[in-house]
Amino acid sequence: MTGKRDVTENQGDAVDEHGPGRGNRAEPESRPRRRTGGRSARVREAVLKATAELIAEQGHERIPIAEIAERSGVHQTSIYRRWRTTNAIVLDLSQERLTSMWAVPDTGSLRGDLLAYAKRAAAAMAEPDAAVLLRALIAGAAEDAGAGGDAGAGGDAAAVADAESVAAYVDAGNIPATHPLAERGQDLLEMLDRAASRGEPRLRLFDVLDGILAPIYLRTLFRIPGIDDAYLESLVDNCLGHATT
Repeated sequence: MTGKRDVTENQGDAVDEHGPGRGNRAEPESRPRRRTGGRSARVREAVLKATAELIAEQGHERIPIAEIAERSGVHQTSIYRRWRTTNAIVLDLSQERLTSMWAVPDTGSLRGDLLAYAKRAAAAMAEPDAAVLLRALIAGAAEDAGAGGDAGAGGDAAAVADAESVAAYVDAGNIPATHPLAERGQDLLEMLDRAASRGEPRLRLFDVLDGILAPIYLRTLFRIPGIDDAYLESLVDNCLGHATT
């Protein structure tokens, strides 16, 4: 490659085709660590893309940050400042993949929505790095639970004492903002609410998570074949059997 391309997240945070480690300057503590667009977005895109490539090549998520820096052209100090650990990068990548590939459908019927969503989830889990990213999501959820969660829209997740209360808490739409599935859970709740507003039976969020996503995740993690259209249709029909009128 010729030339030199610099993309800065903040002043001195460069994406450099000649490799990381040049031109770094200390960032004031008062400056925000993350921005939603512009240079920060390009830095994030470069790091996540490099991480995905390395995971696909190496087959695991234990990628040294130095390798991610080398592949992405982002200085190691910038990566450490923003993510701190490789696990945090992989979790960010898994959430990005979840959001971009699993858009919640609106087919006009609950069964159609669930089947379309199941097929998109199955397609995402067929990707080479799917099991690795899924493990990162599980680890992220465990860390969040261990930390007591975060304040949700309707209360503090740390105050939820048992599994039954957690299910009711999440089904009510109070998903802790730090939970890896928070954004996707909210989207699913909107889909279920939309179906109920059309007069279709009411499903709980956990009916979808337990009845559709969990079996797909399990088969992905243990490399169990058979996630075909017939299997997905059976999951959806079994899930709809839990609906209330």
